[in-house]
Amino acid sequence: MIDPQASAPPGSPQPWDGPDGPRRDDAGDAASAGGPASAVPLPVRQGTGRWLVLAGVFVCAACGLVYELELVALAAYLMGDSVAQTSVVLSVMVFAMGIGSLAAKRLRRHAAAGFGAVEAALALVGGCSAMALYAVFAWTGDWGGVWASGPRCLLVAFSLATGLLIGAEVPLLMELIQRIRRQDAGGAVADLSAADYVGALVGGLAFPFLLLPLLGQLTGALITGAVNAVVGGALVLGLFRRDLTPRARRLLLTANVCVLALLASAAVLVDDFERAARQALYGPDVRVAVHTDVQEVLLTGGRDGRPLNLFLDGRLRVDGRDELRYHEALVHPAMTGRHARVLVLGGGDGLAVREVLRHPGVRRADVVALDAGLVRLARTDPALSRLNAHSLDDPRVRVITADAFDWLRTAPTAAYDVVVADLPHPGITASTKLYAQEFYGLARRALAPGGRLVVHGGAVRSRPRDFWTVDATLRAAGLRTTAYRVRGRQTGFAHGPDRGPADTAAAHRDWGFVLAADRHTPRPRLDPAGPRPRTLTDAALAADVRAAERTRVPGLPPSTLVHPRYGD
Repeated sequence: MIDPQASAPPGSPQPWDGPDGPRRDDAGDAASAGGPASAVPLPVRQGTGRWLVLAGVFVCAACGLVYELELVALAAYLMGDSVAQTSVVLSVMVFAMGIGSLAAKRLRRHAAAGFGAVEAALALVGGCSAMALYAVFAWTGDWGGVWASGPRCLLVAFSLATGLLIGAEVPLLMELIQRIRRQDAGGAVADLSAADYVGALVGGLAFPFLLLPLLGQLTGALITGAVNAVVGGALVLGLFRRDLTPRARRLLLTANVCVLALLASAAVLVDDFERAARQALYGPDVRVAVHTDVQEVLLTGGRDGRPLNLFLDGRLRVDGRDELRYHEALVHPAMTGRHARVLVLGGGDGLAVREVLRHPGVRRADVVALDAGLVRLARTDPALSRLNAHSLDDPRVRVITADAFDWLRTAPTAAYDVVVADLPHPGITASTKLYAQEFYGLARRALAPGGRLVVHGGAVRSRPRDFWTVDATLRAAGLRTTAYRVRGRQTGFAHGPDRGPADTAAAHRDWGFVLAADRHTPRPRLDPAGPRPRTLTDAALAADVRAAERTRVPGLPPSTLVHPRYGD
């Protein structure tokens, strides 16, 4: 960058008359800046000042992206992981950024004070968003219904407010950097954009790999807000303090101190808050709550005669009162015929393989589970390991920590007599690929001739299109299918093993399964030479097939990786 003072001929107007003199920009400079130019005496050299502003842009951009990802993660955690909800949060935020940029034009004459106020507000809103939303979720539980419901409107309101404040940053920073040293608009935009995009990259990588695993959502958001407040306040009060009136300096300093004090107090109390919120959400019997590398794992009950419940990222995956009925219905109808070699996809809790091992003809059972932390808990937690009968420690069992889809791509061909897919609901975005035609094609390749594949397809009555899309997708993969539906207890799972803790008791309580084979249409029945399940009979299974068939939705297209067909 060429210094205009060094390049100007003798006698020409200079950018500065003196250390505190007025700026003498010509008409062209003022026009190119889009507004009046005023001299900003700096406590540092111009080059250092520009570097400090760009460093501030870098940090603020990183914080802004963390706020965005935090809201997306909360939307997924609290309301269900779906493309639709993620799209709503991001689109509202991007829209608000545009409105914020337009609104910031009115603050350009007071760019320093305006930027300081925007950063203080952004630090407060972004830093407290996770705690506020989690509090509303825990103490109201009202996340069902349409987007107009109160808590969902609060999420949209936080997205809107955060986007407005992020959008207001760039015009004000553009004005500040031009006041340090006038340059063409294209060059200034390029400099700011480079710092902004690099900061966004750092924030985007820091959230999943640093903040979330080490600090969690609540503490991570609070610390990000504190960093935002410190950097924004220091930039304005340090570099542009002469551009502020004494009253503005006092107000800005007070605002930043109050924001930092509030964020610090919340950080000190965050553990107590999280315990209280968990008790409000899951009841007073929370026994284990850990964040693994993959998800949040929470256990309630399991002692003093209370049933064990397992929640993964807020969704009930195991209900101790009803899990036996679910896992017997999942496993035993598929074990008729050869079953020496069994593959369990998912099932890191060890409950599905427990039922597999009840059949004496099983010689090997491979469990492909994504979360090593859950597997470790299933082996070491006294209540959970007792419930799964220490199945993961059986010498016939081999546990493989891997993504099921990726692992199947390299799995040996025709290696298994039975494949059990004990996976989360297909409407969860992260699981959609595990219910795609490509996935079932890989599973079919791993089946030995005449082998059987059983899939949990979710609730039949409450989500019939999703369930019958699973059936249509299996058929598109070249498998013959039979669907059956098993009812749970009135106190059991509300949506199968994927409901949230706030789901109401009015939800339909049934589980849908699809049994598939490559050479014949399989008939769900029990192995005459196998163990007798406590909750199933052949007559009941025949009735379950008829009950599922009555809900059939015909003509559904299969779900593929590039065109998923499941809703949330």
